[in-house]
Amino acid sequence: MGNCCNSFWNTPKNTDIRISLPAVCFVWQIAMIILFGVFVRYDEESDAHWAEFKKEHNITSDIDNDFYFRYPSFQDVHVMIFVGFGFLMTFLKRYSFGGVGFNFLIASFGLQWALLMQGWFHALDPTDGKIKIGVESIINADFCVAGCLIAYGACLGKVSPVQLMVLTLFGITLFAVEEYIILKLLHVRDSGGSMVIHTFGGYYGLAISWVLYRPNLQQSKRLNGSVYHSDVFAMIGTLFLWMYWPSFNSAISDHGDGQHRAAINTYLALASCVLSTFAISSLSAKKGKLDMVHIQNATLAGGVAMGTAAEFMITPYGSLIVGFLCGIISTFGYLVLTPFLEKRLKLQDTCGIHNLHAMPGVLGGVVGAITAATATESVYSHEGLINTFDFTGKYANRSPQTQGGYQAAGLCVALAFGLVGGAIVGFILKLPLWGDPADDNCFDDEVYWELPEDEESIPPILEYNNHFARKQPDTCLHNTN
Repeated sequence: MGNCCNSFWNTPKNTDIRISLPAVCFVWQIAMIILFGVFVRYDEESDAHWAEFKKEHNITSDIDNDFYFRYPSFQDVHVMIFVGFGFLMTFLKRYSFGGVGFNFLIASFGLQWALLMQGWFHALDPTDGKIKIGVESIINADFCVAGCLIAYGACLGKVSPVQLMVLTLFGITLFAVEEYIILKLLHVRDSGGSMVIHTFGGYYGLAISWVLYRPNLQQSKRLNGSVYHSDVFAMIGTLFLWMYWPSFNSAISDHGDGQHRAAINTYLALASCVLSTFAISSLSAKKGKLDMVHIQNATLAGGVAMGTAAEFMITPYGSLIVGFLCGIISTFGYLVLTPFLEKRLKLQDTCGIHNLHAMPGVLGGVVGAITAATATESVYSHEGLINTFDFTGKYANRSPQTQGGYQAAGLCVALAFGLVGGAIVGFILKLPLWGDPADDNCFDDEVYWELPEDEESIPPILEYNNHFARKQPDTCLHNTN
């Protein structure tokens, strides 16, 4: 029986996806068309009946349409999803097509499935059973997709596009459920998604990668690294993410002071994070040389950690403290934790999402819980406390201390969904029918892409390893983005 199981799991890899990928794309897209036709309609602010809606609600100008408040933030978030995340994953010397191309594929499918899943949980009109979507819906769909793109980072270069579509299908579903529990049932505040997006997405991807552990991945070690130009392209993704992260954390915040404060807090945390990252990166090398891996990734950790408390009165200097600590923790993760986790826990995290998303996401959840629990009327004002934490309706009598407890509970829910859900999906992806590459074919675009002729071989002069690789000669992971 044991031999049968081993032969089942270890069957020779077949990377021919000529049938499976088109089948998945065509069938699932047709399913989206049918489901949208049955369930999805415009909301009152995007429907042609807007003129009548204005009269009924005494709205005097089109400028009061939510589109004009939210669309600039949507544009920023959309750029982060498709350009920021996409180019951040182009650091591998032979996997730039896969990094940005597969990011494009799963984000395009994911946002459609997210509109449906989030709609069924959050925007279902009880009168007609339809999902009503508007500009805030498409922002939330992009948020939902971000969790799957984070998970993709842990598996970068080791999975097939069909596996990524399956990862996204289940990831969006799990995200919608945990988001409903955290935001609706527990009434947790998490405008920038430290818990709902980053903690869930990080541990979802890590659990999948742990289940898909490849003991012979060192056979592809020569490709698991960067070259000069690939790191430059990845830095483009970093800069897009860094610049637009204030929009990410404030996009769905309440109009007025909450949205304003969220942008400022994120802006300050990101700036502080850069300095501590540069400092630790330089301190870690004998001659003080900087490691581009740290600069590409750890500089963003402040934005991740500020996601939950972005709307809160954490104070400007509090934002600087959070960013400063995140730069230290995230860089330390790349230096120490990534090789430790691979060696001891058999966790192969290609992009280092544990350091950029998972740990900072947990820190953000903890900061949010503490900040909520210590909120007072003297700091927020009576009305400000109600508006910030939405203490209305059945939550009108909830105290800040109780809110802090629910914030902590929300973090636990995100962790549970990420770890348990990721492990289950990992075993599904381990089935030998998805066209994933063999151990000696990982991190190579040639497996799934037609390459230009002049790219068929890597000029040796362009290859290099940074100091992280030289310090860890026995590890199969080099560049963790």
